[in-house]
Amino acid sequence: MDELIKRVSFLDGLLNKYEIERMLGNENDKENAIVYINAGAGGTEAQDWVEMLLRMYLKWAEKEKFETEVVDLLQGEEAGVKSVTFLVKGPYAYGYLKCETGIHRLVRVSPFDANNRRHTSFASVYAYPELPESIAVDINEEDLKIDTFRSSGPGGQHVNRTESAIRITHMPTNIVVQCQNERSQHKNKAIAMAILKSRLYELEKKKQEEKMDTLNKEKKDIAWGSQIRSYVLHPYKLVKDHRTKIEEHNADAVLDGGIDPFIKACLLFLTFEQKKEDN
Repeated sequence: MDELIKRVSFLDGLLNKYEIERMLGNENDKENAIVYINAGAGGTEAQDWVEMLLRMYLKWAEKEKFETEVVDLLQGEEAGVKSVTFLVKGPYAYGYLKCETGIHRLVRVSPFDANNRRHTSFASVYAYPELPESIAVDINEEDLKIDTFRSSGPGGQHVNRTESAIRITHMPTNIVVQCQNERSQHKNKAIAMAILKSRLYELEKKKQEEKMDTLNKEKKDIAWGSQIRSYVLHPYKLVKDHRTKIEEHNADAVLDGGIDPFIKACLLFLTFEQKKEDN
């Protein structure tokens, strides 16, 4: 009987995965994802929230059998992480994680407050696809400012000894990308250029969409800069997605990587809106 229950559970999970992937038919949905998380106002509290979100996404990726690689991480002065960029590699990684783009809000009793007061913290998450080699993005070398610096944090004997880390600034757009994960300056530059290519592609695509006025109000609510989800840990526990109204009271399970219900609901919402637009 236990074996039968395990098989039914496995098949249910497999069917759920196929159902989600059936909704991932848009351009670049099958690609790897580049994810950037940045702390909002709030100092150490917000930086700790970024580290919690990073852990949540890495846990989710592990459950989904995706490979992950942190390519740039800026530690907070006291605790947490100011900003982090990481890759999620595997089929449909971007299709899943595009639903996470937006502002994530945390409400809890701060572990950094001696008076045990409740704090609200914000962090922005942005996911964009790692573009395949077949997609050409014209980047003028004269528009790039390339700086090298010593990597920080854990990383072996070369950390803080050789200037292997790379920071690239695209002057016309002021987009800054950097990579310090690899010991080789050449490899770090290649990864940083790939990230820059993806960000410029997404920027141009967004400009064209705005010119054509194809984004309705609901879709704008899912865009960068919008509060998409609240994680309340005090005085009760609740995670609520403000776009789809999906709620989960087991906040600990969500923060341990259980974000599939939110992703599925978001994809259903986007699919429904696309069908409305097509009709």
